Amino acid sequence: MGLFDKFKKIVSKTTEEKDKVVVESYDKGLKKTRDEFVSKLSLLGIKYTRVSDAYFEELEDLLISADIGVNTVFKFIERLKERVKKESILDTSYLMEVIVDELFIIYVNNESLSTKIVENNAGPTVILMVGVNGVGKTTTIAKLGFKYKSMGKKVAMIAGDTFRAGAVEQLKIWADKTNSLFYGKDNTDPAGVIYDGLELAKKENADIVLIDTAGRLQNKVNLMKELEKINKVINRIIPGAPHETLLVIDASTGQNGIMQAVAFKEITNITGIVLTKLDGTAKGGIVLAIKEEVDLPVKFVGLGERISDLQTFDIEDYIYGLFKDMM
Repeated sequence: MGLFDKFKKIVSKTTEEKDKVVVESYDKGLKKTRDEFVSKLSLLGIKYTRVSDAYFEELEDLLISADIGVNTVFKFIERLKERVKKESILDTSYLMEVIVDELFIIYVNNESLSTKIVENNAGPTVILMVGVNGVGKTTTIAKLGFKYKSMGKKVAMIAGDTFRAGAVEQLKIWADKTNSLFYGKDNTDPAGVIYDGLELAKKENADIVLIDTAGRLQNKVNLMKELEKINKVINRIIPGAPHETLLVIDASTGQNGIMQAVAFKEITNITGIVLTKLDGTAKGGIVLAIKEEVDLPVKFVGLGERISDLQTFDIEDYIYGLFKDMM
């Protein structure tokens, strides 16, 4: 059975076996990308009924416009041409199925990518959140807090973005809304605030600690030093922490988001990506570009504005959300 047939079986099982709320969330969240990308892909199949160089040229442009990334697209087209030659594929309608297969293979790449958060069994699990200002970092912390509270976890939030106007108060509001513990102080050393916040989290037996940080990327050296200091403090209070360092990226920024991932990967140990605002862009292909260009797993995706619209990333649900109209 080919991957495309496998996905068709997944679709048929969605109402029986998969979480309908999650499936519907991916469906709605990827609608803009699906309408833009898949509709054009279908039109391409009508325009060219047989595989040709002209078909590949237009397909290449289409994939780039979906923000899959130039390098990723070039590799993808080469793989596609090799498979067309090897399997003697002439019909573009069949090639559509092969395209879905190959996009899945790009992400998986014979690896077992885990979207699971590394948990600490001997105390609080510490998740450090990083990312530039304006990507939805604080809102993502709120959504993660809500997700863990819904699982029965005791959540603490620490405001490590101490110098940005309103940042501490904004996180305090979200902590109150999600009934989470909170610690923060304005205009003071972030590492000191995080130290005191972690002590409080330990004292109150928190299960999950979500730490906000500053989003200044203009001076990478300063930010690197700040994050190094923060990491040392966290590890001193809770050995082995942070257990996750998640980079928050606004999906609508496209290739700029990839550049942010590259920059942050250079200055600290990123363990995963949170893609926000995926529902607000037609460039959902950034998921594939991130995996190919920076080799970091996407762990969560924001598929709407509601506090419950942050979902654990699932490649099968993602492919389904993109290509459901073809299945």
